[in-house]
Amino acid sequence: MTSTSHRLSSGSTVALGMVGMNVAIYGFTVAAARTMVPAELGALVALLGVLLMGNVVSLGIQAVTARRIAVAPQDSADVIGVVLRVTAAAALAVGAVVALASVALVPLLRLDSAWPVVLAGATLVPLTVMGAQAGIAQGSERWRTLTGIYLANGFGRLLCGTIAVLVVPTATSAMVGIAVGAWAPVLVGLPLLRGHLRAAQGVSRRPLVRETVLGSHALLAYFVLSSLDALVARNRFEAHEAGLYAAGLILSKAALFAPQFVSVVLFPDLARDETRRARSQAVLAVAGLGAVAVAATALLPRLALVLVGGAQYEEIAGRLWLFALAGSCLAVVHLLVFDALARHAHGVVVLVWIAAALVVAVAYGFDVHLTGLVTTVVTVSAALALVVWFVPGRTTTPR
Repeated sequence: MTSTSHRLSSGSTVALGMVGMNVAIYGFTVAAARTMVPAELGALVALLGVLLMGNVVSLGIQAVTARRIAVAPQDSADVIGVVLRVTAAAALAVGAVVALASVALVPLLRLDSAWPVVLAGATLVPLTVMGAQAGIAQGSERWRTLTGIYLANGFGRLLCGTIAVLVVPTATSAMVGIAVGAWAPVLVGLPLLRGHLRAAQGVSRRPLVRETVLGSHALLAYFVLSSLDALVARNRFEAHEAGLYAAGLILSKAALFAPQFVSVVLFPDLARDETRRARSQAVLAVAGLGAVAVAATALLPRLALVLVGGAQYEEIAGRLWLFALAGSCLAVVHLLVFDALARHAHGVVVLVWIAAALVVAVAYGFDVHLTGLVTTVVTVSAALALVVWFVPGRTTTPR
């Protein structure tokens, strides 16, 4: 009874931390929407999509670190030593790759300069370090520290990013604020590294790198799928329509991120469950939260309009429920991807990549506009959720 009570309390603490982080990040996006003109907002949302995709390495490192420490706590010192070596290299590599990708991303996203993309690369350096710190906290069950890291991540972006857009309401200024705020969780997690800033003796990096690559690949596929429409809208729509779509995406991302605490809290149950009970309960919880979000948006479109930026986005008020539905469908897919990671069902990755390719094919093949693009995301993500539910993929045992 005590163990169960402790787990529920710990899960609730982490869930509140994640909700607080997502609310703070959402608050920054709303502040940007109410401060920036639609064209600049469209650029910022596209750049946030780049950050989401680049952050998969951080999430992969977190998952591998947490699992290894939890399974072999007696080897935690060596594990942390190896993790820090891998993380240092990965952080610099990810930051450099994204910064160098400005050559392609500037014309693709129709940006005026390379600086916003370079700043996105700089942001990913501390975010990757944060992944290692979060994994150490999660694996060693330091729930309060993990919660602090999550909250610092959200409020670092909210405070620094909001100040930046209030001073200069441009995408470049916003990225400066985001880059500065990304160091807040690293500062909170520094005590976790005390005494471990040394190379582990006799421990190979290869198995950890392999696990990180596999987990990051699955998460990359998902984040590409969930961010593609922002990039397509920025590339294909004229600036005003892209800005309107970006405003709708604020609601979509809120519906996507709000239930993600379910996958964190229930992840151990998903990993242990040999039936489909935990999986069914988790999907029902996420789908139920999504249904509430869609219904509330459909019934109160004027209130939803206030949340995405106000009267300047009046044109999409009647279609905001579609964005809430898109985010809710993607939230179910998110849960099913994490369920696949818990069971090591690698076949799911192929299905997610196919779904992403379908979104691109429809968007460019049929010359869709705002309503067509969000409807495509709804249809493809809902179909993917159904396919993954019935065809979960091959399960393997990790070595």
